[in-house]
Amino acid sequence: MINRRDFLQFAAISAATTGFSAGLTKAAAQQSLTQDDLLTFDSKGTLTLLHITDIHAQLMPVYFRPPSENYGVGAFEGIPPHLVGEDFLSHFNLKRGSALAYAHTMVDYVDLARTYGRLGGLDRTATLVNAIRADRGDNNVLLLDGGDTWQGSYTALKTNAADMVECMALLKPDAMVGHWEFTLGSDRVMEIIDNMSYPFLASNIVDTEWEEPVFESTAFYERGGTRVAVIGQAMPYTPIANPRWMFPDWSFGIRAEIMQENVNKARADGADVVVLLSHNGFDVDQKLATVIDGIDVILTGHTHDAVPEALRIGNTLVMSSGSHGKYLGRIDLEVSNGKITDYASTLIPVFSDVIEPDKTMAAKIAEVRAPHEEELQRVIGKTEGLLYRRGNFNGTWDDLICQGMMQERDAELSFSPGFRWGSTNLPGQDITIDDLYNQTAMSYPSVYRLEFSGQRIKEILEDVCDNLFNPDPFFQQGGDMVRVGGMGYTCSPKQVMGSRISNMTLLSTGEPIDPMRNYVVAGWASVNEDVEGPAIYDLMETYIQSEDTINIPRNDAVKIAGMD
Repeated sequence: MINRRDFLQFAAISAATTGFSAGLTKAAAQQSLTQDDLLTFDSKGTLTLLHITDIHAQLMPVYFRPPSENYGVGAFEGIPPHLVGEDFLSHFNLKRGSALAYAHTMVDYVDLARTYGRLGGLDRTATLVNAIRADRGDNNVLLLDGGDTWQGSYTALKTNAADMVECMALLKPDAMVGHWEFTLGSDRVMEIIDNMSYPFLASNIVDTEWEEPVFESTAFYERGGTRVAVIGQAMPYTPIANPRWMFPDWSFGIRAEIMQENVNKARADGADVVVLLSHNGFDVDQKLATVIDGIDVILTGHTHDAVPEALRIGNTLVMSSGSHGKYLGRIDLEVSNGKITDYASTLIPVFSDVIEPDKTMAAKIAEVRAPHEEELQRVIGKTEGLLYRRGNFNGTWDDLICQGMMQERDAELSFSPGFRWGSTNLPGQDITIDDLYNQTAMSYPSVYRLEFSGQRIKEILEDVCDNLFNPDPFFQQGGDMVRVGGMGYTCSPKQVMGSRISNMTLLSTGEPIDPMRNYVVAGWASVNEDVEGPAIYDLMETYIQSEDTINIPRNDAVKIAGMD
C-alpha cells in the first residue's frame, strides 16, 4: 500500500521534461493531490499534538521560497535544519520535482510554484485541523500556537492585530507563546490576553522589579486519557532583537534552570507527557533537549525551519513546523503507564489549491480584510524576476529595499534587517500594497539616515554575525544576516567574533571601506526610541512606483569563506 510520503513524492511526476537554463528536469504534470492524501497518516495511540507557528499574520495563501543558504556551525553544521536544496532532498530522501520537494526547498522553485501553487491560508489550515479533530476526537487533540502570529501584514498593522486575534479564536488553539507579539507594546498584549479563551504561556518572562512571573508558565490538559503539561517559552532575546522600550518592565532569557524546575513540578503534579511550546529557535531547542531532563516533546518556532518529521534527540522529540501558514505539524503519541511507547510525526504542507476552505474561517477572513481590500490590491509596480527574502545573507526583496533606501534617503550604504518573514513574488507578478506590507509591516518602521565610520560598520556586521553563527546556540538570536546595500564583504562564519568580516568594499568605487571615514547610511527597524525618518512602507511605495518595473540583478557582493 502506498503511503502518504510516497504519494506526495510521486503525485506530479508523470512526465515531460523541458529545458531549464541549467538543463534540469522539470515537473511538468499538474498536481493530482487531494485533501485526503494530505491527511493520510499512520496514527499512533490516542494523543495528537498539532503545531502551527510563525504565521506572521498571513491569513491568505502565499508563495514563500525556502532558503537558499542556512549555514550551521559547530555541532550543528551539515545537519537539519542547516540543509538546503539538493542536500535537503538527499537527507530526507525526497524526489526532485515532487510536492514535498517544492514545499521544502528552493530547487526549481519558480517552475514548481507555477505547478503546485500557493501554500497556506488560515481557512485551509482550519479545514485540516477540523478534519483531524473529527477523526481523532476533540478530547484527544491539542492544537498549539508557537507565536509570531499577530504581526507581519497590512491588516495586522492597521487593526493592531485584531484581525489575527479574531481569526485565531475560531481556530481554537489550546495555548500560545510569543515574540513579535510584544512589539504591539505591553499594554496591547495584556489587553488581548485578558480577552483570550486560551492561555498565553511564557515561563521565561519575569518582571524587572520583583522577578516574578508575568505570564502563566504551564497549562495542564487531559487528552487521550493522558495528563499533558504544556510549558511555554517566549523568544529569549526579545529585548535585544526588538525595542526594549515597548515592554520596559519585562525581563527575558532562556532561564534553563527555571525550565527544569517547571518540568519537575509538572511531573510532580502528575503529568504523563511534558510538552515545551517554544519560540527559542531550532538550534537552541536542540541544545535544550540535551540539558533539560523530562521534556518529551519540543514544538519549536522562531527560526522558520521546516523538517518533514520530528527529530529525536535523546528522549525528546523536536518538531519544527515552518512559517507563514505553509505547514501543520502533527505528532501522535502512544502513552502507557506514564511513558511514551510509540509515536508518529509528519509536517503537512498546506497546498491551498487542493484543500477546501473552511467556510466559517473564510467568512471571517473576508470580513476582517473587507475594509482594506481595495488598498490591499492596489498595484504599485511589477517584478521581472523572483522577489524573495529567505537566505542567510541576501534576498531580492531586501536588495530592493536596500536600493530604495539609498535612493530615497540619498545614502551611500544601507542596512536592512535579516528578518525571515515576508512572502514571495514570482517573476512577472504585480507588486501590490499587500505584498509590500508583507515585507515591512511592523510597529517601528522609521527609515533613519545617519553617519557611521567604516570601523563602526564592521563592528555592527561582526555583532550581527555572531548572533547568527555563534557555535553555542544559547547565544544565537535567530534571524539572518543584516542585508547591506552599496557594499560588498567576505564572511567566514566559522571564525571567532571580530574575525568573521573582511574585504569590506564600497561598490560604487571599488575602494576598500576606510575604517576612519564616515559613510552616510540609511536603514530601518532600529530598536532605539524616537527614530526620525519616513516609514519604510511609505518610502518603498514611492520608490517602487518610480521604478515601475523591478529587475534586481544577481547579488554576488557577499562572499562566504570556509563553509565548503
